[in-house]
Amino acid sequence: MGQFFAEMSFVDIFNLSILLVFTCCYAYQIFYVLVVLKNPTPRKIAKKNHRYAVLISARNESAVIGDLIHSIKVQNYPQELIDIFVIADNCTDNTAAVAQEAGAIVFPRFNKEYIGKGYALTYGFKCIKQNYSENEYEAYFVFDADNVLDVNYFREMNAVFDSGAKASTSYRNSKNFDSNWISAGYALWFLREAKYLSQARLLLDTSCAISGTGWFVSAELIDKAGGWQWHLLTEDIEFSAATICKGERISFCPTAVLYDEQPVTFKDSWNQRFRWAKGFYQVFWHYGFKLLKGIFTNKKGYRFACYDMLMTIAPGMLLSIITIFFNLAVVVLAVSGIMSTGIAVATSLSSVFFCLFNYTVVMFLFGALTTFTEWDNILASTSMKIRSMFTFPLFMLTYIPIALVALVKKATWKPIKHNISVNVDEFATATDNVSRA
Repeated sequence: MGQFFAEMSFVDIFNLSILLVFTCCYAYQIFYVLVVLKNPTPRKIAKKNHRYAVLISARNESAVIGDLIHSIKVQNYPQELIDIFVIADNCTDNTAAVAQEAGAIVFPRFNKEYIGKGYALTYGFKCIKQNYSENEYEAYFVFDADNVLDVNYFREMNAVFDSGAKASTSYRNSKNFDSNWISAGYALWFLREAKYLSQARLLLDTSCAISGTGWFVSAELIDKAGGWQWHLLTEDIEFSAATICKGERISFCPTAVLYDEQPVTFKDSWNQRFRWAKGFYQVFWHYGFKLLKGIFTNKKGYRFACYDMLMTIAPGMLLSIITIFFNLAVVVLAVSGIMSTGIAVATSLSSVFFCLFNYTVVMFLFGALTTFTEWDNILASTSMKIRSMFTFPLFMLTYIPIALVALVKKATWKPIKHNISVNVDEFATATDNVSRA
């Protein structure tokens, strides 16, 4: 072994080390796939119906918020146990009026200094505590204004809460998978996250993470925290990391189906994913050491959850970028005559190629696997489903420049326009497929 390393160049050793780090850190996600394929989808039945408050942060969402509220109003769940609150956050349209007419209680908020969903949720929780504490809500659901829920969503999530979960996410599907390759890329990622990350974690009795929308948190956790306290650019991941660090488990309900509208322009996609990338860096900076410590100090059964969450927020994409730039730098130095050419150039060029090629292949395999196993749940034509398997790696590759720019550029909240109005009845067939899975 010593002779083998002695014959290797520094470039070879560097690239092999990066490969080994990636393999050791993320190989467990292959095991996740096997766990999901081997085991049936778990399902719970509630013994009691609980009382919930719904929080919806909305900024100029008059075109879609009525659909979400309607889908909540027609739930297969006692309506007297659900109250809907909309935080009309810095709106310049009639979102507040539309929401109120649809049956929601509206909290207008105008604050140009503290901008973002995290601050809007803080305001919403504060208003509920001040004005509706007598309702004694047992948990709070959080949705984005562009969502639409399956009619059994609350019934299924209630079963998870009734089983003792302090927080839970749900199955995130897409309204507009078939709009273009961008919306399809998003949709496949969220379907893969639900099926091959969250469901695997549920089966292994470890912790999931909430992802933007479609989740609940118990009143107990909110009261312990003194309200909503998470305000980084990715407040959902921050909440997940903080919750896992404290030794709490986030559950998943594979039979509670939510439909989300995805961006269709590259500009909107860039702005959104740029904020996500910056937010992940922030969460890693604030919670990375706590999660690392939790791997060794958390109570038994929660240590792997810390490791999994650490790998989720760790800047793995940044490590890929460093690898690519390192090898390109070697090529430039060799061509300019600063260092010897030949083997070094060939090694570096091949490393850059295989780094990108391997990433593309892995993303294609994940996309193809998700497409075939979730085929009946994807609302798109056959040709679009097939095409999306090949465009999904391209969508994921665009994260490379996004992650790079996020290192040096400040990110702010920029609204994403939503205008796809749908009725929950349009999704009945797809929802039935998920329930039978």
